[in-house]
Amino acid sequence: MKKIEKINILVGGPTDQWPDQLKQGKMTGDWIGIDRGAKRLLKLGIIPVVAAGDFDSIDAEELTNLQSRVSDIRQYPPEKDLTDTQIGVSIALDDFDASKIDVYGATGGRLDHLLANLFLVLDEKFRPNASKIRLIDQQNTVNFYLPGEYEIVKEPDKKYLAFVNLTSVKGLSLTDEKYQLDSFDSEYPISWASNEFVGTKNHFSFRTGVVAVVQSRD
Repeated sequence: MKKIEKINILVGGPTDQWPDQLKQGKMTGDWIGIDRGAKRLLKLGIIPVVAAGDFDSIDAEELTNLQSRVSDIRQYPPEKDLTDTQIGVSIALDDFDASKIDVYGATGGRLDHLLANLFLVLDEKFRPNASKIRLIDQQNTVNFYLPGEYEIVKEPDKKYLAFVNLTSVKGLSLTDEKYQLDSFDSEYPISWASNEFVGTKNHFSFRTGVVAVVQSRD
């Protein structure tokens, strides 16, 4: 298959958590539709490059419609090792060598689904590609980082900034944010919530672990 630099994935979370641009069907780019996410893309007039999942959330007529409109359908048994989101990200990485992967429909609804999606980057298959993956909904953008020094850019519609070490972390420094840290170590996850940018660009660094950075608004 051809390389796709940036790919969007729609999984089956509540539609009221979608960004407005997605609700209005105004998003461009290539899509992977996962389970009911594939059906919802078709309703928006978007034909995904791949539709995948066990399709246990759609009926036989809807599955037939998918099969008639999407050229690449991948059906998995309900008893599978990967979550739906893991399937989508695996396809984006393995089949399309995507450098940027934006996941929608991954928040809201069931808390266990949210946690599975948030922790996805900790799996050894996905961790080396953590920086390629974003979770996006109506109020939040979540980026994932491996150890290093980073500059982050404020999204114009977001007010708040949070740093969440998903693993133990060493040397977490928030250099020029409103609330700063200096080489902080922790053996367990902490959400440093309700921080804010100073200006439009800020910086942070850490030596070990995996950190999620969340830009959000009320």
